[in-house]
Amino acid sequence: MGSLNAEWDALRRLGNEHRDRKILSLFGDPERARKFTAQTGDMLFDYSKTNIDAGVRDALIALAVAAGVAEKRDAMFSGEAINDTEGRAVLHTALRNLDGGPVMVDGKDVMPGVLGTLERMRAYARQVRDSDITDVVNIGIGGSDLGPAMAYQALSPWADGPRCHFVSNVDGAHIADTLRGLDARRTLVIVASKTFTTIETMTNARTARAWMEDHGGNPGAQFAALSTADQLTADFGIPAERVFGFEDWVGGRYSMWGPIGLSLMIAVGPEAFDAFLRGGQAMDRHFQAAEFHESLPVLLALTGVWHAQVCGHASRAVLPYDQRLARLPDYFQQLEMESNGKRVRMDGTEVVVDSGPVVWGAAGTNGQHAFYQLIHQGTRVIPCEFMIAAQGHEDDLSHHHQLLVANCLAQSEALMRGRSIDEARAKMAQKGLSGDELERQAQHRVFEGNRPSVTLAYPQLDPFTLGRIVALYEHRVFVEGVILGINSFDQWGVELGKELATSLQPVVEGTASAEGKDGSTAALVGFIQRNRD
Repeated sequence: MGSLNAEWDALRRLGNEHRDRKILSLFGDPERARKFTAQTGDMLFDYSKTNIDAGVRDALIALAVAAGVAEKRDAMFSGEAINDTEGRAVLHTALRNLDGGPVMVDGKDVMPGVLGTLERMRAYARQVRDSDITDVVNIGIGGSDLGPAMAYQALSPWADGPRCHFVSNVDGAHIADTLRGLDARRTLVIVASKTFTTIETMTNARTARAWMEDHGGNPGAQFAALSTADQLTADFGIPAERVFGFEDWVGGRYSMWGPIGLSLMIAVGPEAFDAFLRGGQAMDRHFQAAEFHESLPVLLALTGVWHAQVCGHASRAVLPYDQRLARLPDYFQQLEMESNGKRVRMDGTEVVVDSGPVVWGAAGTNGQHAFYQLIHQGTRVIPCEFMIAAQGHEDDLSHHHQLLVANCLAQSEALMRGRSIDEARAKMAQKGLSGDELERQAQHRVFEGNRPSVTLAYPQLDPFTLGRIVALYEHRVFVEGVILGINSFDQWGVELGKELATSLQPVVEGTASAEGKDGSTAALVGFIQRNRD
């Protein structure tokens, strides 16, 4: 892969050499668990249940060094335009730089503006929390929805403000079901769209405005906007004092740290939101300062590269053992797949290794009763990423959390250890089976094992820890992108479908002809039109 051919070749050789090695055999070294964990503060990352040994780790770090991860990292934090397909800096980190130094973009320090907007957000959040508003409806999509929706659920123990609801889908069912039962006179609607032109968001916003007008509310006083389009927000009827903007160096899927997080700040309060920002800032400092062999973002990224690009595992399961992190796999799915789902490198040439894996998952023990069957006994290896807190928030239900922890740790052990045919035969013999029936039943109970996983552990899920987790995965995606040579901060793959949807809308409505469309699309439009009524 360009100048990295030697590094990739070395890793491929190691991958072939260790393909059949048992992960469990690596624990013949009694220091294995200590040597293959890393820690920042009270957060621990354990990657010992993978087939990575010291030689593989050295080769992965050599790849990161040769790819220029440190140089790109420093360029990002310093405000250079590393998103060069759009000519932009990448500075979501500046949104959480609460007590850092200046951050320069085109010779201008952006921090006064960032901190000024944050102070406006705090003041407005306190105003709403002190008012008679009972519900906040955040209307956005993608990064304007997934982040705050995920974090609101994650931080529900701190949610002592108005209830928050999140509308993203243009399907009328989403806005209808959300507004049903709300008091229009006591509801705040936040429209989150940087350009204020996102078709799904603006369609939902207009519907919410009509609902509020029809049910005794006052859109002129009960709408706020998270946007940089001052004229469009004014035309919509939202005064400037309730418009919170952010710069083009903040990408949508990285924007929860700023104005896109306003609904979260209103729900949990400015103090808890600041703790969330400080968690992100703490992970930023760790990423900037730690040596690669001690850096959680780098090690998490390199583990991902080993599994996806070297071992060829096409998907990755994110498995938080915390019900309040149920939306985290969805959030990471966008973060990873929109960032690194690319086919060309920065220089426009083809990516010659597979790019980002499919990211999916679910919370806690629910997944065990849904898809873990495939993870344990399916024909494809799916690396797993577990998350677990040492304690929950429900002190009177601590026995629940102990069972949750036991399940989490048991799953990672079972994935690695498996069950041999001899062990399965012994179990069937205990049940009184013998002969061919014993053998048949035993085969169904064999677990190949040797399936890799990593675990992220921390004392308790709180705003500071959530900030660290999100920033950790942001930097993981960045490191992987640098190694692949791609731009993790554009999303041109989103555009074509949006363009075609705009052209198809009048065809679906019946005001334009389907001429020029392919036979399948034209036939489907016809079916929809015939069955619409």
